[in-house]
Amino acid sequence: MTEFTLDERLERDGIPIAPIGLCQMRLMNDRRWPWLILIPQRADVSEVFELTPLDQAMLTFETNMVAAALKKATGAEKINIGALGNIVRQLHVHVIARREGDLNWPGPVWGFGKAEPWPEGAHQAFAARILENF
Repeated sequence: MTEFTLDERLERDGIPIAPIGLCQMRLMNDRRWPWLILIPQRADVSEVFELTPLDQAMLTFETNMVAAALKKATGAEKINIGALGNIVRQLHVHVIARREGDLNWPGPVWGFGKAEPWPEGAHQAFAARILENF
C-alpha cells in the first residue's frame, strides 16, 4: 500500500490547522476569503468515489462539521463547497465563506486577483476561532 503524501501545491498554499479524522484541515493562505481546505489522508485518491464507503461518509461528515464551524466563526451568508481537481489532482475539498460585497462577489474565488497571504498572528487567531466553533 502506498503511503499518503500531501501534494506540494496544497502544502505550499495551505497553512495547517489540525487533523480532524480522515482529513487534514488547512487554511488557504489568502486572507481575502475565509477559505479552508480538507484533504483526505489517503494515498493515490483523486475522486470521492475512489474512497471506501466509510471514508466517503467520513468526508461528508467532516465537510459538514467544518462548514458549520466556518459559518458560525465568520457569520458568512453563504458557504461554498467544492472538490475541483483540474490542476491539483489529489482529492481535496474547498470550504469557503462568502458574503455579499466581498471581493469578486458573486463570482468565484479561483483565479481572481493575487493572493494576499495571512499575517502570522492573524492566521493563528482565525484557526483558533474555527477550532472553537467545532
